[in-house]
Amino acid sequence: MTDTIAILTGASRGIGAGLARGLVRPGTRLITLARRADPELAALAQSQGVELEQIQVDLSDLQAAEQTAERVCAALPRDAKRYLLINNAGTVEPVAAVGALTDGATINTAFTLNVSAVILLTARFIAAVQNLQADRRVLNISSGAGRNPNAGWGVYCATKAALDMYTRVLKQEQGGNGVRTVALAPGIVDTGMQETLRASDPAAFPALAKFQEFHATGKLASPADVATRILAYLDRDDFGTTEIDDIRNYQ
Repeated sequence: MTDTIAILTGASRGIGAGLARGLVRPGTRLITLARRADPELAALAQSQGVELEQIQVDLSDLQAAEQTAERVCAALPRDAKRYLLINNAGTVEPVAAVGALTDGATINTAFTLNVSAVILLTARFIAAVQNLQADRRVLNISSGAGRNPNAGWGVYCATKAALDMYTRVLKQEQGGNGVRTVALAPGIVDTGMQETLRASDPAAFPALAKFQEFHATGKLASPADVATRILAYLDRDDFGTTEIDDIRNYQ
């Protein structure tokens, strides 16, 4: 019997890959949305007898995101005890000073992936589960960048700030008996996003040396460890009490 239905975006690498593996547990049906399928995840799910559906989609394509959100949420079973949506997919690019942000397509891609796709998927999810007598939770993976300005991150900071405010609105609308939601910052994690930052032009990203130092001195958390802590947070009885949170508050 399926106890939990979990939808996870950005599941193919980094924190998302760690979250996907942590969600492969008895009683859970896992649906992942990512640009690439993960053969290792499929093998793990099969070995554990866990139902897994991997959907290959580029969520920075607005039309594809909309169509996928509609299709996935319309097909959700209605007899589970728990429904989870984890909006993890995101991009840090473009990394550039404000005066150099002149590529509209790149800016649009970032807002689509970091904000618009989240809104579309969450809207379909809420519509699918709104009348169910079940535990329903939405976890948006945000960033400290949405709460603190960083030179060179004009777009990234703006998208994560938008995600935080969207989460606050969602909590206000859902009230105490609706879908519970949190925008959670994961801290500084050793992911592909960090590799992108370390390869940045110092003129575009003044904090480059600091981030290189984080990596060189082992100050970056591992994706697997952070994923484990995020899943423990997701299981908390008080999930949603504080809608803007940081996993580093729970050491």
